[in-house]
Amino acid sequence: MDATTITRVLFSTPNIHVYTIPPLTSTKGFLAASWTAPPRPTAKEIFTARLRVVESSISSDDAATDLAIEIRLEDSSTGDLFAAAPYTSSAVVQAALDSARFFALRVQGEGGMKATLGIGFEDRSPAFDFGIALTEARKLLGWEGSGAVNGKVKEGLAEEVKRDFSLKEGEKIHVQVGGKNRRVHGQVGQHGEGPKDEGTALFSIAPPPPPAGKASERVALPPPPPPKAQASSKNAQDLGFDDGEFGEFQ
Repeated sequence: MDATTITRVLFSTPNIHVYTIPPLTSTKGFLAASWTAPPRPTAKEIFTARLRVVESSISSDDAATDLAIEIRLEDSSTGDLFAAAPYTSSAVVQAALDSARFFALRVQGEGGMKATLGIGFEDRSPAFDFGIALTEARKLLGWEGSGAVNGKVKEGLAEEVKRDFSLKEGEKIHVQVGGKNRRVHGQVGQHGEGPKDEGTALFSIAPPPPPAGKASERVALPPPPPPKAQASSKNAQDLGFDDGEFGEFQ
């Protein structure tokens, strides 16, 4: 079967310092401070290389595709391969615990022999880009699916839908003023009160009392006149008065 190999470079940087580092003595991880600590560093710089993260996909006529990712240390001037690390697990590259610019890289030779080398970036920016390339490589290999990211996006969109406070067609907002059962815009209250006009609604509220300082300025109004006595057709005797000689009316 005819096979076609397609390569793609995920990351490349020209200057990487390569060290021979001592074996790992702690289960926590690597400490890069001792690699370059003067005056007796525990690591030795052996090479300045170009580092590339290369993706290789091999496709054949039966639509089968094999994907492989390799971290290569190459000569910066000639491009010759110095060492290669097949990215078969996340343990192939381990970041140093005390620095973001140093990593431990497990390389593999043609006979299957393995060795751990230290690599150091001169700046933080390419070291950060190297970490991003490894994250992309893990996604391509299926170790880290993008479903988690998409799931968070979908969850956020669902939350936005739940929190939709827009008014639907035909819905109204009722504003209560002064009491629990009073509503504006002519809406019927809880006790079946009909719509009231503006004048009735305004004068149904008692006006506030006058200030205490203005009480002395009030003008006293005269009392209303007594009602006029109605003419009576009854005489004094009918009303019980004696109109005789010693009567009251002489």
